[in-house]
Amino acid sequence: MAYGHIGSLKARPGKRADVVAIPLSGAGGLRELGCGSCVVGPAVGDPDTIVVTEVRESKDHHDASPRSPEAKEAVAAAMPMLTGEFTGRELVVAGGLGAGD
Repeated sequence: MAYGHIGSLKARPGKRADVVAIPLSGAGGLRELGCGSCVVGPAVGDPDTIVVTEVRESKDHHDASPRSPEAKEAVAAAMPMLTGEFTGRELVVAGGLGAGD
C-alpha cells in the first residue's frame, strides 16, 4: 500500500504565499521521487498556516525525498520564512482518486 503524510507548517506573518509558491514551483520533479500526489495550500481561517498532503509509493520514498538536491534547495529557501511550528500525521493509503491505485 502507498504511504500518506499530512503536515502543516506555520509561516511568519505575511510570508504564507511566498512559502506556498516554493513547493509548487518544483512539483514537476516529484514523480521521480515516488510521489503520486502532493497538494499544498493555505489553511482556511488561519492566515499563516500551510497544509501539505502527500501520497508516496512508500515511507522510504517519503524519507528519502528531503535528501534530494531540489528538496534541500526548497527547504533552504523556505526556512527563513517559517516559525518552526510543524505538525505531521502518517497514514496508510487504502485508496482514492490520485492515490496511485
